[in-house]
Amino acid sequence: MTIMRPAWACSLSAALLLMAPFDILASLAMDIYLPVVPVMPAVLNTTPSIVQLSLSLYMVMLGVGQVIFGPVSDRVGRRPVLLVGGMIFIVASLGAAWSETATVFVVFRLLQAAGASAMLVATFATVRDIYADQPESVVIYGLLSSVLAFVPAVGPIAGALISEFAGWRAIFITLAVLALPALLNAGFRWRETRPLDQARRRRSVLPIFASLAFWVYTLAFGAGMGTFFVFFSTAPRVLMGRANHSGAGFSMAFASVALIMVVTTRFSRSLVARWGVAGCVARGMVLLLCGAILLGMGELLGSPSFSTFILPMWVMAVGIVFTVSVTANGALAHFDDIAGSAVAFYFCIQSLIVSVAGTLAVTLLNGDSAWPVIWYATTMAGVVLAGLVLLRLRRIPAEKAVWH
Repeated sequence: MTIMRPAWACSLSAALLLMAPFDILASLAMDIYLPVVPVMPAVLNTTPSIVQLSLSLYMVMLGVGQVIFGPVSDRVGRRPVLLVGGMIFIVASLGAAWSETATVFVVFRLLQAAGASAMLVATFATVRDIYADQPESVVIYGLLSSVLAFVPAVGPIAGALISEFAGWRAIFITLAVLALPALLNAGFRWRETRPLDQARRRRSVLPIFASLAFWVYTLAFGAGMGTFFVFFSTAPRVLMGRANHSGAGFSMAFASVALIMVVTTRFSRSLVARWGVAGCVARGMVLLLCGAILLGMGELLGSPSFSTFILPMWVMAVGIVFTVSVTANGALAHFDDIAGSAVAFYFCIQSLIVSVAGTLAVTLLNGDSAWPVIWYATTMAGVVLAGLVLLRLRRIPAEKAVWH
């Protein structure tokens, strides 16, 4: 079935400048707020548990909201969902900045997450609409994932500086100020990309969950980004707590991993052309396993250091890019006519995998060591490789039927 697609006039670089701010802001709204969490109970005259609720609800709504806005974007289009989501994000950010009570603050944080989830769905559904099965999609997915690797490192530092010089309210005002030019730019340049004939069809979303490819490649994305999440959660305790790195030294070491991801993205398009989607994911999983082995050797034979903790993560960083650059193409390949819904479930499910399995790894194992990263990467890579074998075994009979 041929999908009729509207024209998209933006070059690849212009598309990245148009889309990236919405992806970054959705994550930054979480990380930039972290430094002021300890003082918020006194500011809002509430308990720490209520302030923690503002963090938890943001994460929950970010995932649940995508499931809501994904089907909506399939019905009404990507552009209106993006613009409405951006406006909600700006208004909610300003509302949070001027909140005087805990209840009002939590409500605005919930609305902020709803706006962020709409922006995410519209952004990635647009990527799928325009660049489905094209080499440019590899560059976009890889760069967006790599840039997001910097956000957890930069966000808290930015939040601490802003709150120190201008107060906690300025953090949320900053988010609104950053979102405004991105939204204005989108208002002038973001064209509707929903397939032209989609409005006449209302396909069920159930085939998404029956697709083995969807689950294997969604798990693969969770394996890659989850490994980085666990690394992010343990790195401060390992490098500053045990290896005695300074704050600046830790930041440089952490940033080097994200830099490796950005550099690797430069070569990802040609590698996908050579290896294909499954080949890139398989090699990405093998690199995760190699990095896990190196981390294990460092834990057993040495002490925490740049060479025993960060250098193995460089190997994993290459594997992460190999993986996350192509998994969307693999998972969403057969759902172009319901791309909004498919993208929403794709990101929602992998977010649950990362948050639940990643948190369990850090909590149950020694978070002052590399063992959580080792366990998560090894387990997830093993599951994904087994899934790739199953996909290959299912494909062989179909290929034989074509030739016979």
